[in-house]
Amino acid sequence: MTDRSDILVQKYGGSSVATPEKIRAVADRICQCRHDHPRMVVVVSAMGKTTDQLVSLAREVTSRPRGREMDLLLASGEQVAVSLLGLALQERGVPAISLTAAHCGIRTDDAFNRARIQSIDTRRIHQELDAGKVVIIAGFQGITEGHEITTLGRGGGDITGAAVAAALNASVCEICTDVDGVFSADPSTVPGAKLLPEVSFEEAIEMASSGAKVLHPRAAEICMKYNIPIHVRSSFHMRPGTWIHGGETLMEEAAVVGVSADRKIAKITLLDVPDRPGIAATVFQHLANADINIRLIIQSAAAQNRARITFILDEDLVDSAADLFQRWKDEGIAGQVVVEPHVAKISIIGSRLASKPGLAARMFAALAREGINIDCISSSEMKVACVIGAEHLDRAVKAVHEEFFGRRGELANGDYLIGSAAE
Repeated sequence: MTDRSDILVQKYGGSSVATPEKIRAVADRICQCRHDHPRMVVVVSAMGKTTDQLVSLAREVTSRPRGREMDLLLASGEQVAVSLLGLALQERGVPAISLTAAHCGIRTDDAFNRARIQSIDTRRIHQELDAGKVVIIAGFQGITEGHEITTLGRGGGDITGAAVAAALNASVCEICTDVDGVFSADPSTVPGAKLLPEVSFEEAIEMASSGAKVLHPRAAEICMKYNIPIHVRSSFHMRPGTWIHGGETLMEEAAVVGVSADRKIAKITLLDVPDRPGIAATVFQHLANADINIRLIIQSAAAQNRARITFILDEDLVDSAADLFQRWKDEGIAGQVVVEPHVAKISIIGSRLASKPGLAARMFAALAREGINIDCISSSEMKVACVIGAEHLDRAVKAVHEEFFGRRGELANGDYLIGSAAE
């Protein structure tokens, strides 16, 4: 990788540009940043709940909004936001230009609604920067080789910001949002959540994949690949937030850095599954062919030559997966398919969790003290996750956070004092 350019890439989320007043405030903030960073690229999401409103509008005319026409509709939200921000900057005497994905050559594959960026032609961006302009780019969208508009999936503005930062070899990718940075838990659920000054790329990816809303995991993956540091910080003040980067971790001992929660999942169970080689491969190949990503898999031990397979997926993929349920029954893969939408996942995240006995047990004990039953468990080197009833999630997050970051955590074995890296 060549030396870092002098370009600063900032990404502003929908809550940061939700109203004309907030757009004017963001314009003022950009003016302030421009004193130290004259070459700025700003990626912007749609205003506030615009994307949700467009989805609701689509559902008024079709029961299953998807495909090309849906992407054409959803991409309009970002076009409004970048135009308004460009006008606000021009009003302040700042030369600025707003660009769509087509204008700046953000090429994606052909997967409508869940496209992946393949390349970015940076010539137009550099041309406008050389002309002294702030370049404002519509997040969340791309364009195919056939000039069709695509979107990158929920949270895709973060992905655009990271990809643009990587393509420009930027000095930093700033994710500007409505919170002060990355916390040990969602501060709206846990008022005592700790602001983390820094976390590793790997920890950030695990936290985002487990439900933390501050950063999209694909954005962290892109920046990790190209070693672009990420600074997650507030849109509403200039104080430092959380730095996400590579290099040595802060602590040699296993440490829980955060508690993540995800209530936007569903549990699918295949009952009366034949106990023979190839069945699981067939099920998950069908899901892969439908572009459905699985979050957690559990296959129980067989009894009387019959088994069950349970998996967790995002709740917004249930409709897509439903097309497969009848197929599996018709083909004798499952006697019954049970869909449980009212579940949630709680996870503890950290470095080398598997190397420290007792961390998982403490999590389970905290849930038990609250009378919360655990449905499914998944673990890895950096995560322990439990599926529970959705109605218990907030209480579970508070209990597990208290176990590791509250008074109970302070009384734990001193060789892994949880949260000490953030204090």
